Amino acid sequence: MADTVVLAYSGGLDTSVAIGWIKEQTGSDVIAVAGDVGQGGEDMEVIRQRALDCGAIEAVVADIKDEFADEYCLPALQAGALYMDRYPLVSAISRNVIVKHLVDAAHKYGANVVAHGCTGKGNDQVRFEVGIQALGPELKCIAPVRDLALTRDKAIEYAEKHSLPIETTKKSPYSIDQNVWGRAVETGFLEDIWNAPIEDVYEYTQDPSVQRDADEVILTFDKGAPVAIDGKKVTMLQAIEQLNERAGAQGVGRLDMVEDRLVGIKSREIYEAPGAIALLTAHEELETVTLERELARYKRGVSQRWSELVYDGLWFSPLKKALDAFITDTQQHVTGEIRMVLHGGRAVVTGRRSDHSLYDFNLATYDTGDTFDQSMAKGFIELHGLSTKLDSAREQRLGGK
Repeated sequence: MADTVVLAYSGGLDTSVAIGWIKEQTGSDVIAVAGDVGQGGEDMEVIRQRALDCGAIEAVVADIKDEFADEYCLPALQAGALYMDRYPLVSAISRNVIVKHLVDAAHKYGANVVAHGCTGKGNDQVRFEVGIQALGPELKCIAPVRDLALTRDKAIEYAEKHSLPIETTKKSPYSIDQNVWGRAVETGFLEDIWNAPIEDVYEYTQDPSVQRDADEVILTFDKGAPVAIDGKKVTMLQAIEQLNERAGAQGVGRLDMVEDRLVGIKSREIYEAPGAIALLTAHEELETVTLERELARYKRGVSQRWSELVYDGLWFSPLKKALDAFITDTQQHVTGEIRMVLHGGRAVVTGRRSDHSLYDFNLATYDTGDTFDQSMAKGFIELHGLSTKLDSAREQRLGGK
């Protein structure tokens, strides 16, 4: 009896050819699985039919935008996740929701192999396979491009020979991955890290150098989740989509960075994530007034580690789950409103208010009404610096010996 392979299907050339290629190379039947995470482009029904026309025995497509926003983007927002302090994990978090649906399909259809279209040089192969191993330890993984020598030249030749219903000549000079959380662009002339990105690279954002009126927005959060924009209720997905449009129109969220890949390669990436950056900026500001100082300091370290784990494909790891519990607990008082001005490529916070705020005007003011007892400071400073003072005195006493 032939094995059954569940294939992560994009509808593009490589994965369309992979359907027949896997069958020829392994003798396995292929079930194609595609998920809509807000990447835009073709209608999902068109993609489903193409998979069947290319030889899949079954094709499953699903709108998973809300699931992606609620269960993957929101935890990233609450974690303050920025890999290398800049990258909002656009591709890294999307792989996990896709993995979940691949494994679900494998279990539903009795498949014993899961295939993906990654190469052997990137991070995504790790994210797919580690995630699949976590959710389906009995499943095997294959990558046709990496394991079955499916090069692009061979893919074009195969598609033309078998008259597959897929474009074989038009190819973007860039490698692009996009979803509702953001867009990632690499390769082509961008591989020379001295070359500046041109406007044609961008789709989610407008040129921030073009003069236009600023856009003021008020974001309302409840326990770390955005729940309203300018007073109107929104879901997490709607918050991202609306801010992608408004912040993107102001050029917010463009990133040009050389990042450290898990496989050891340094890679130049262009990102645009207007909604994600606007939300992360507002959420971070609300935390500054609602989190107790030591908790906020500790959370910054947790945020960095959480981001590294997710970037490295360890979304389903025990440590990541433990950090999730910590982060969730920190969000109980992250409730309130942030006012921001979106303009010139920046999201600038101009106001914050919260019934959960730890900011006390009467303690902070230098004017009439100051309730802070400044006489307490002298004793505090004496005790706070006592150990350093004792060490310094010893150094002076023993200096030169």
